[in-house]
Amino acid sequence: MPEEKKVQLKRLNSSKVLGKFMAEYYYELDNAAKTGEKKIAWCTSVGPAEILRALGFLVYFPETHSAMLGSSRMATDLIPKANAVGYSPDICSYLTADIGAYLAKVSPLATIFKGIEGPPKPDVLVFNTNQCRDVQDWFNFYGEEYKVPVVGIHSYVGVQDVTESHVASISKQMKAMIPLLEEVSGKKFDEDKFKEAVALSRECSDLWKDVLDSASAKPSPLTFFDGTTLMGAAVVGRGTKKANDAYRELIAELKDRIANKEGAIENERFRIYWDGMPVWGRLSMHAKLFAGLDTNVLASTYCNSWIFSALDPDDPFDSMARAYTELFIVRADDPKEKYIKDMLNFFKVDGIIYHDAKTCPNNSNCRYGMPQRLEKETGIPSLTLNGDLNDLRLVSDEQMKTNVEAFIEQLEERK
Repeated sequence: MPEEKKVQLKRLNSSKVLGKFMAEYYYELDNAAKTGEKKIAWCTSVGPAEILRALGFLVYFPETHSAMLGSSRMATDLIPKANAVGYSPDICSYLTADIGAYLAKVSPLATIFKGIEGPPKPDVLVFNTNQCRDVQDWFNFYGEEYKVPVVGIHSYVGVQDVTESHVASISKQMKAMIPLLEEVSGKKFDEDKFKEAVALSRECSDLWKDVLDSASAKPSPLTFFDGTTLMGAAVVGRGTKKANDAYRELIAELKDRIANKEGAIENERFRIYWDGMPVWGRLSMHAKLFAGLDTNVLASTYCNSWIFSALDPDDPFDSMARAYTELFIVRADDPKEKYIKDMLNFFKVDGIIYHDAKTCPNNSNCRYGMPQRLEKETGIPSLTLNGDLNDLRLVSDEQMKTNVEAFIEQLEERK
């Protein structure tokens, strides 16, 4: 096995700017919840946030709270509390960790941000099942708890080509939400504000794409593990100018790294593509593991989930419908495989790692022969790691380390 070496991770200075953005985001939500000055809508991470912004809602995304529960390693102890009230341990551990935290009356927000006790109380909950059906059950739980309305978009799964009928159906569902949302917000839907939000979201998408595409440089100026934390503004801030400004600072720093041939890790020898969710409670451990093996996990399907190149402010409803139906997670295997092959070529990778997350089948693409098909077509070897996004009882650190080291040895022999 390779000799283990001590690793010091290199941080991007602009990550502080994005950290400040996230802090201001949560403090604004907390203030609104306490004062009632603004209405709060909960929204799934690829839900119709732009419509909500046009109606003056502040928008809260529970997935970010669940990721915090995972990265703070609180989730594993909280999941059984949701299991005890009827939620299976096999379903999304974002859902079970978040509901478990609600039942236990705890939150990582209370530790990270002084004066914030937990998530803000919603006035309405809005979901889109383009990620999975679990979000519907997740939001319905809170609708019953808080006695507020729940409304959602029922999207498609296994989509080959996104057709006009797909777009028309989703667009119609989005428009049908507006009367209820107007009633809750007390405001009339403003199409100009809607178009402005879509334009800002498209700009955010383009900037975030520039961030991720910078990893195509050799050496790469960032890692997948950087991306999982830097993407927060793309999730919660799309449709706002502040998020876009923060990404401009990040892009400037990445360009400096590229110009100076400064890699995110020292001595980048191998380049890895990661498919699936991160293991939130092991981000630092995994970053150090790969860096210690002179390997950069530099790109992923997951971080690219917030690139929405179809958004068009001149055609806001239909372009949103198209963008949120083109999402990788809802596509059939053929378009997924074409997408990954394009990514492997663009980022010039040596190997692929598939994370088979036990409680997230929709984001685990290794269960129906895809790794074998792609390896046969591209010649690029792959490794499947068993684990989970939040439930650390499903993660074996020693087994994962052994498997990764053996995989890098395999890449070494190929070179």
